[in-house]
Amino acid sequence: MTLARHLAAAVVFAVLIVVLSIQLSAYRDYQMAEVAAYVTAVAGLTVLIGLSGQISIGNGAFMAVGAYASALLLLHLGWPIEVVFLASAVIAALAGAIFGLAAARLRGPYLAGATLMLAVALPSVADQYQGVFGGDQGLSVTVTTPAFLGASFPPTRWLAWLTCAAALITLVLLANLGRSRVGRSWRAVRDDEVAASLAGLNVARLQILAFVVSSACAGLGGALLAVVSGIVAPGAYTLTLSIALLTAAVIGGLGTLPGAVWGSLVLVLVPSYLTNLGASHGLSGAASSSVPIAAYGVVLIVVMLVFPAGIQGGLRRLFGPAAGLNALRRHAPAAEHQEEGTI
Repeated sequence: MTLARHLAAAVVFAVLIVVLSIQLSAYRDYQMAEVAAYVTAVAGLTVLIGLSGQISIGNGAFMAVGAYASALLLLHLGWPIEVVFLASAVIAALAGAIFGLAAARLRGPYLAGATLMLAVALPSVADQYQGVFGGDQGLSVTVTTPAFLGASFPPTRWLAWLTCAAALITLVLLANLGRSRVGRSWRAVRDDEVAASLAGLNVARLQILAFVVSSACAGLGGALLAVVSGIVAPGAYTLTLSIALLTAAVIGGLGTLPGAVWGSLVLVLVPSYLTNLGASHGLSGAASSSVPIAAYGVVLIVVMLVFPAGIQGGLRRLFGPAAGLNALRRHAPAAEHQEEGTI
């Protein structure tokens, strides 16, 4: 029954996205596609941190893996875009499995440090193998609009539909995974590894699986971002991207998929708005580009002070009691237990 509800919600949102994209300009369609790409990556990260309790500052590296995989597959094999997306997610998942095996014994800041090293080191691979990855210039990514939509169909609208469809499918899969036995096991490991191990759970395997799922989502997000931007270059997948993804997950609400949407909206829309605002007030180009960085810090501090559980947690606190006070009273212990990490 849960799967049916998730699918029904995805269909409703898909219809809304189609209607909304038709009314919006090409630039807003582009932003919608960009948000969908980040939603996919942030959703995997919020599951990793919010459900399994592992800290990662390197998901930008796995986005780079998926982005370069999609670019190379399109350039050399010319596969259909749907197959390219799936293959990119699988390749990133394999990379995540390898890294997860290596980091299975690390905890807390040590694991964060290892993922930080990955985020810093991986972009330099493109410079070492310029013949394959294009060096600083990167690789171009071209996706054509299907012929059945007509020659005059806006390409940005097709990109918005394509990326939003991939993001919705990802959210449905993650939502059902979070409600499954695996999701409950992740929560048990997050709350107490020793107790989970004594209960018969394979802690290391569950943690590696969480890394695999998160890496696959990041790889798919990277492939979507490559299609949207039309180019894959190492400068787009630096440590700054990994920190931005982590910030979006925290701002939106760790462990909540709607939180991934809120965080991605902040990640895409706030910098664009503030950059334009700074330029309109006569700030130089360098100063205007610095405004979004400062805004991230301000927004993060405000959200953490006002809504410690993120935007989604704040909305749940504001509207949850009115929506179902009796249900909350009946299930108060369970609600308290899942406050920090719910799908």
